[in-house]
Amino acid sequence: MGLKSKVLIIGATGYLGKRLVNASLQQGHETYVLRRPEIGVDIEKIQMLLSFKKQGAHLVTGSFSDHRSLVEALKQVDVVICAVSGVHIRSHQILLQLKLVDAIKEAGNIKRFLPSEFGTDPARMADALEPGRVTFDDKMVVRKAIEDAGIPFTYVSANCFAGYMVGGLCQPGHILPSRESVLLLGDGNKKSIFVDEDDIAAYTIRTINDPRTCNKTVYIRPSENILSQREVVELWEKLIGKQLEKSSLSEQDFLNIMRGQGYAEQVGLTHYYHVFYEGCLTNFEIGDGAEEACALYPDIKYTKVADYLKQYL
Repeated sequence: MGLKSKVLIIGATGYLGKRLVNASLQQGHETYVLRRPEIGVDIEKIQMLLSFKKQGAHLVTGSFSDHRSLVEALKQVDVVICAVSGVHIRSHQILLQLKLVDAIKEAGNIKRFLPSEFGTDPARMADALEPGRVTFDDKMVVRKAIEDAGIPFTYVSANCFAGYMVGGLCQPGHILPSRESVLLLGDGNKKSIFVDEDDIAAYTIRTINDPRTCNKTVYIRPSENILSQREVVELWEKLIGKQLEKSSLSEQDFLNIMRGQGYAEQVGLTHYYHVFYEGCLTNFEIGDGAEEACALYPDIKYTKVADYLKQYL
């Protein structure tokens, strides 16, 4: 467990990627960050990369459109973590990882690859609705390529990012909690799982040298953060000392509204549907061939939803 690796993080300037860089550095790994020429003159990303360098990370140049540059970057490290976006409202780049798989095969030295997953386990979403299933289908294509190539892997299923879900009280299109009203999805009683993004990064980095997580899916399920939308709302009401006005949206009305949206919005709303109407994150037990991060690493003190909400007061 005390082993340190040379870790390459791809997508390091993104929402989760920057947290993975910080977690890797904090846990003492020699951390490399892929600087992609495609960021051009995006000054905020450039400054973020320079801040990583100040903290001790190594910047290496490489591009998905330049196979040789990827291979050369990979030869400098032991572990690769990819955090390219899989969110359509940002940019959906999951299949770019097939080029990364090809480069890992050629480099021949990678001891563990963690592809861009971090949400719902795609292996459990074979019956997902269109068009949202594209996210899961594409991740399964990448998984097949990894496994066919015999690359050692860990898949991290982190469930709901707290920043997206908790802040808006699980309402699509909201990232800040209202002090007046809330729209419940159905009866608001389906259980979900919420994880602070910094905690996702901390658990992820802990897996990279752990033999227990090699060639397995690792679920992040903090027991006190397995809550329904209604329970999240109740925690917020307790903090602000008042009851919110509640209305609810039926399953059929949700689907009707979803179908009237643009493609990217429909993809995101499909995920809300499966989580909050079907309870897809909690309707199964973790079986053989998988692990649960909080059980593996009880020393990590995760952020509870009740504490996460306090920042909005």
